[in-house]
Amino acid sequence: MILRLKVSLLAAAAATVVLPCAALAQAPSAAAPAPATRPPARPEAATAVEGVVVTSDSTAMRASIDRRSYSVANDLSARTGSITDALRNIPSVEVDVQGNVSLRGDPNVTILIDGKPSGMFNGEGKADALQSLPADQIDRVEVMTNPSAAFRPDGTGGIINLVTKKTRKAGTTGSMRLNVGGDGRYNGGISGSRREGKLTLSGDAGYRRDVQSFDAETDRAVLDTVSGTFLPSALDVTSDNKGGSVNLRGGLDYDLDKQNRLSAEVRYRGMAFDSDATELYSASNALGAVTRAYKRQTQNEMNRDNGAVSADWRRQLGGNEHDLTAHAEYEVTSFSRDGRGFTDNTPGADLYESYGFGIDQTRANLKVDYSKPLPGEAKLKMGADLEVATNDYDNRRSTGTAPSPLAVDTARTNRFLYDQDVFAAYVTYERPFGDVTVQGGLRAEQVNIDTNQLTSGQKASNDYFKVYPSVFVRYTVNDNNTLNANFSRRVQRPQAQDLNPYPIYQDPYNYRAGNPDLKPQQTDSFELGWQYRKAQTYYLATLYHRRNSESVTDVVRDLGGSVLLTTRENLGKNNSTGLELVANGRLSPTLSYSLSSNIFRNEIAAANLGFTGTRKDTMVSGRANLNWQATPKDFLQINAISSGRRLTPQGYREPFQMVNLGYRRKINDQLSFVVTGQDVLATIEDTVIINTPTLRDTTKRLPKARALFFGFSYSFGGGKPRPEQFDFSGAQVG
Repeated sequence: MILRLKVSLLAAAAATVVLPCAALAQAPSAAAPAPATRPPARPEAATAVEGVVVTSDSTAMRASIDRRSYSVANDLSARTGSITDALRNIPSVEVDVQGNVSLRGDPNVTILIDGKPSGMFNGEGKADALQSLPADQIDRVEVMTNPSAAFRPDGTGGIINLVTKKTRKAGTTGSMRLNVGGDGRYNGGISGSRREGKLTLSGDAGYRRDVQSFDAETDRAVLDTVSGTFLPSALDVTSDNKGGSVNLRGGLDYDLDKQNRLSAEVRYRGMAFDSDATELYSASNALGAVTRAYKRQTQNEMNRDNGAVSADWRRQLGGNEHDLTAHAEYEVTSFSRDGRGFTDNTPGADLYESYGFGIDQTRANLKVDYSKPLPGEAKLKMGADLEVATNDYDNRRSTGTAPSPLAVDTARTNRFLYDQDVFAAYVTYERPFGDVTVQGGLRAEQVNIDTNQLTSGQKASNDYFKVYPSVFVRYTVNDNNTLNANFSRRVQRPQAQDLNPYPIYQDPYNYRAGNPDLKPQQTDSFELGWQYRKAQTYYLATLYHRRNSESVTDVVRDLGGSVLLTTRENLGKNNSTGLELVANGRLSPTLSYSLSSNIFRNEIAAANLGFTGTRKDTMVSGRANLNWQATPKDFLQINAISSGRRLTPQGYREPFQMVNLGYRRKINDQLSFVVTGQDVLATIEDTVIINTPTLRDTTKRLPKARALFFGFSYSFGGGKPRPEQFDFSGAQVG
């Protein structure tokens, strides 16, 4: 009932925006007279940036004043892998062993699909979703390290927008794909569209079966305040995870007339994984004698379902890029992780347990965007974005000395409600002044947050109003060289579970809890850039600086008995300064390359964690791609990734490397075969070290990521092309 009331209020508020915009849109303009005929079609699909296309055999790059867009058409790892695999080869983007994404070292990244948010990429299981969703439906990856005010300010690291493949050919078109790997891995899917007259129907269906197994080793030492010595413990974990994910989408577009298009879409994304794990633990006293040991075996089930329905209306007004769009969406996401365990303790009684963690989220969004060309080649964009979201968290655990009955652990069982409403409006104005183009923007947001810890009866509210400016300046030196400078203000709001103080049970010696006093992190981001572009060659150099206040990070503390609690805290200021370099071009007519590196200095104020002063460190990471078109039908690819040592508030993360190989054989224009090798040298691993005055912890995670895939893709249909017309699938902002 509350959600329906909020949606009704949003609908009324959206109407107050649509009507003035529509009235403004209908006003006559010297720069944009009313069209008598259909204007030419735009070449790019939904949310693609406006700019100059640079094609190459590696990663085609398209740049505009506020973002860069990279094609993944020739990335063979994207043909057979997940979205995570595709992102690993994109400049500015870093992906760790567990699938967590960061932009230039900042993990607070917003993931969009076709310019729209998704509950799949929020909260618990975000990395799992990226690793489980196939990349073969992604056409381009847009990277916005400093998004404009037209986009939501969430995510201090920036925005990654996944642009899906779109087809606008007349008649019936489609494609099929299948890839098979070792250890029971496989994935496949089918896509199709039918365009006849004013109606276009499209759909996608895909399934991915994956294995995500790993070994982990933890060596921990906690300071004993009585003896003044560190007491050691060790934990070895072997985990086998198997499961699958399914993706379904259906959509239609209907052209009411030459200016109006109505669109509707229904989508479902689901994933389910089962895991079996064995844990071996031992703890010793100051003399080295074992005081506690256990063997724990667990069986876990993880499920995540995401469904959404959306409707769009787009009206093309007078002239090119003069249009009004409205978007309405309702999304439901359900996540659950349930398990049972048996612990053989020495000494002590055996322990049986069941535990679970669940999230139910609903999200409703109404959005209106208006763009208009103005005299002097200026561009005006404005809009409103209204969203309400409800979150219901259920955390539970029961224990006993026999399989049944089990008694509820009241300290680990609770229910937490979180509601967040965001009411936003923005305006951007862009205009060239000779060789200099300037874009300024301002976004205003009213945020209303209500929390309710039902178990303890704790309720809280947090309402605030903030503005987020952005400024972009581009200077065209000549046909090949441009200089850029920009600024934006971003925010990282606490996720719902970040505010829930009740501990989430992970294993007998690891818990995670939220912090109800957590404040949003605000980031002021500055960039200076140079771009050289000529034919298929481009070079990029970007100097950047991020200034964070109320910096939010994970903090690990000892609860006693070697039990650790991970929570979230504000650490004050956190600054990073870096230089990113990108090079792309050809070594010969058949050999192309793509290189990128990121060097940045991180400074963390961690005095409240027991350190003296500010912690500082420099990180270097990079990637290299080499592509060889051996014959007109044979294409080979090698890519290497290296992630340098990264500073954390209480320690650091060790470097890791990975090498991937790929080969594609084109049989004809419709059929091709692909072979890919992932982590062929088996070098990928994740080592996290915590080193504080009271805690020393080294955790090494060794995923079994090496895999070989064999696959094919087949396309069909085509039909006769229709006359060029207005492309209603143009850019949308987040």
